[in-house]
Amino acid sequence: MPALHMTRVAVGCSDYSVLEARIASRAEQGEVRFTTRFKPKRADELIGGKLHFIVKHALVARVEILRFDDRADGRIDIVCAAALERIHPQPKRAHQGWRYLADADAPKGVDDASGIGALPPELYRELAELMLI
Repeated sequence: MPALHMTRVAVGCSDYSVLEARIASRAEQGEVRFTTRFKPKRADELIGGKLHFIVKHALVARVEILRFDDRADGRIDIVCAAALERIHPQPKRAHQGWRYLADADAPKGVDDASGIGALPPELYRELAELMLI
């Protein structure tokens, strides 16, 4: 896995299911595009990394970054795989645009059968603060 990822606020999404529906509705041929004004200076390091989404001040999901495409209007498309992956929620303050995220700071995927990843972000955050999960 690459050592660099990105974070981005999922504006208008109230929870994971809304984000999942949005990604599914925008997907074309297994890809989804997110527009940004500037190409990241470290774009080459981001290819193969993940774009993590912030919903209600927590990282909740991610998609794989496939490439960066220039648009005719001067903007940049972040082209990602349309397969949204749920992750263990991790507190993260909202910000404008995108930010880099080191691999060591990235949350792990929900790949176990414990059901912890299905908890609402607020409950997950409280349990994590109490060091119960």
